[in-house]
Amino acid sequence: MASAKTEPGLQQAMTRRQITGFSNPTVKFVRSLRDKKHRRQERRFLAEGLRLLTDAREAGHVPELLLMARGREFHPLIEQLERDVARAGGEVVEMPADILAKITGKDNPQAVAGVYEEFDTGLARLDRASAPIWLVAQALRDPGNLGTMLRTGDAVGAGGLILIDDCADPFSVEAVRASMGAVFTQAIAQARWDEFIVWLRAGEGQLVAASLRDAVPYRGAPYAGPCFVLVGNESRGLPEDYEAQCDLRVTMPMRGRADSLNAAVAGAVLAYEILASLE
Repeated sequence: MASAKTEPGLQQAMTRRQITGFSNPTVKFVRSLRDKKHRRQERRFLAEGLRLLTDAREAGHVPELLLMARGREFHPLIEQLERDVARAGGEVVEMPADILAKITGKDNPQAVAGVYEEFDTGLARLDRASAPIWLVAQALRDPGNLGTMLRTGDAVGAGGLILIDDCADPFSVEAVRASMGAVFTQAIAQARWDEFIVWLRAGEGQLVAASLRDAVPYRGAPYAGPCFVLVGNESRGLPEDYEAQCDLRVTMPMRGRADSLNAAVAGAVLAYEILASLE
């Protein structure tokens, strides 16, 4: 890739705006993105850390606003991020490490953070034929579980994660961090159950859920792609009428005292079994 010196105007575009105080409006704006209400108003979200921002860049996403600590050690990945933000017309802001730590919660002289535009989460943008597996979560409340499901989707080559009813915010700092970059590689859709079922039945797609009601063993079950793997709320599981609308209900053996798996873990176990079945 060409250096900044060989690209006319890029060096000037890479000029960093300096911030020196905690009361700066940009600092207040970025910190406000930790709140769901402000994220929805601004349609923006915050991602933190060099690895996560690098994963985003490699997936084709660069931040609109790149925040960097003043006095940091040189790192080629940070330099590449800065160049790509400049090429995309974004803004680079430099600030003392203690101010950036207030924003990121990470006391790291190489800490970086980025502000990204939220993605379109409508069902209509999904191409169900693009992948053999899709993950679906109903009323998932824990952002860590949500992030884990995104990571699982990335690992098994799923098309994305569809969030049903009132789930945790996929663009919260906690969910983005837990996704380990998969928030940038997996399509995310949000819908109510009735909307999802209408969309699903308008095309091909097998809806599979872990269940104890009229279920067959998950090993060797008749899976068919595209397969939509449905998990429910961490404490309540799936509503009975939702389970009744599934094409296939499977059960996983509990050989110890636990009567169920963590929702995200159950989704991962099913996803890998389905992947092996469809290959």
